[in-house]
Amino acid sequence: MYLVVSRDKIMKSEYLPIIGVEVHIELSTKSKMFCGCPALHFGTKPNSQVCAVCLGLPGSLPYPNKKAIDYTIKFGSVFDCKISNYSKFDRKHYFYPDLPKSFQISQYDLPFTYNGKLEITGGSLGEKGNSKLEIGIRRVHLEEDTGKLIHKDIDEKRYTLIDFNRSGVPLLEMVTEPDFRNISDVVVFLKEVQLIARYMGISTADMEKGSMRLEANISLAKVKKSGSTKDKNLPDYKVELKNINSFKFLEKALKAEIKRQEKLLSEGKNIVQETRGFNETLGETYSQRTKEEEQDYRYFPEPDIPPLNFDNKYIQSATKKVGLLPKEYRKIFSKDYSLSDNYVSVLVSKKERAEYFVKSVNFGKKLSISPKLIADMVVNNRFDEKYPEPSSLVRAIHKLGKKQYSSIADVKRAVVVAIKDNKKAVKDFQGGKFAVVGFLMGVVQKHLKGNGNPNDIKNELLKQLQK
Repeated sequence: MYLVVSRDKIMKSEYLPIIGVEVHIELSTKSKMFCGCPALHFGTKPNSQVCAVCLGLPGSLPYPNKKAIDYTIKFGSVFDCKISNYSKFDRKHYFYPDLPKSFQISQYDLPFTYNGKLEITGGSLGEKGNSKLEIGIRRVHLEEDTGKLIHKDIDEKRYTLIDFNRSGVPLLEMVTEPDFRNISDVVVFLKEVQLIARYMGISTADMEKGSMRLEANISLAKVKKSGSTKDKNLPDYKVELKNINSFKFLEKALKAEIKRQEKLLSEGKNIVQETRGFNETLGETYSQRTKEEEQDYRYFPEPDIPPLNFDNKYIQSATKKVGLLPKEYRKIFSKDYSLSDNYVSVLVSKKERAEYFVKSVNFGKKLSISPKLIADMVVNNRFDEKYPEPSSLVRAIHKLGKKQYSSIADVKRAVVVAIKDNKKAVKDFQGGKFAVVGFLMGVVQKHLKGNGNPNDIKNELLKQLQK
């Protein structure tokens, strides 16, 4: 039996999931990929930001957005991708209502970047956060986004409307190798990709607004006694899950598809290579269409856009000044500041917060205030929201250090009352939601009229909660 790890439970199975993902990220450029129409389309009046180029009208000619190309090359470099000195755009043909030209300008055999990797701390084989896993990045290329289909009831009839405002928006696509063997690792990887895009400022990567969208390819391999998962043992089919708009939705869809495929294989049936959606209400995936092979798209070089040549000077210019990324901040906070993993995770979750914390620590050195105390005030007391300037935060902490705090006995009594009156928060903590400690600290401070020592409150809370 093999262990299939998910966030909910570990399932015993004779089959090993083989998963690869495709990540689509809308780039935050002012104009679209091949025309001058505004790229910011969310919440705009339908079909108000279109022209002959993004509508694919006869005689219109596309011209590439340089900023989008710069962003793509810079993004690929962060994942150790090789950068092509020679690249081109291609036409990808398929017929769907949201594609006005009946082809998409994309990239095929000569993408801007390829053969990269990202190392994550995974949970393979049931391990909890202590295994290093290297995920291969097959390619990071650039294409134009499609229009958006809107399904709507009008006069008791079901219609599908099309908004072409999104058509032609620069869309970066990352394709991984099929290196994932469990769902948890997929989610860890995708959250890191989202965070990196936000740190770089190339996209909001907001899944609720569609600026980051996911697809997953999954198949199951029969596991031998050795547990071997070499490429030669991979299945000859894959099922693509499309229209995934959240990490939680992805988890549910993958679990449902693993269950479906496992059932079919255990019955001796073959699995059709196809594209499937996920019905969250039923908890099942459903067939959408037979999955196309590469030859079905009839790729050929885009005749209206000449090939692009990049010399080393341009590549160096496009990839410089990336700035500190999440992994660098984690290293600083963990090794240099000796902070716990929970603190590091919260501080790195937003670039603005990470930068704010570093500046605060530098100010704190002048007043002998430790990074741990500053981190405690930011993570548990949200002092970064109360004091927008790092220097103000440090002065406030310094002032608190001279304050007469409530006695330990008063703190203990206030903690007991807070725990008794907030049973849901206590239950959430026991379920692994450590962020509620900050909420409970606020409740205790309210009982103490703001006179409690944050460290005393936190220590007593943790002592009582962990009984």
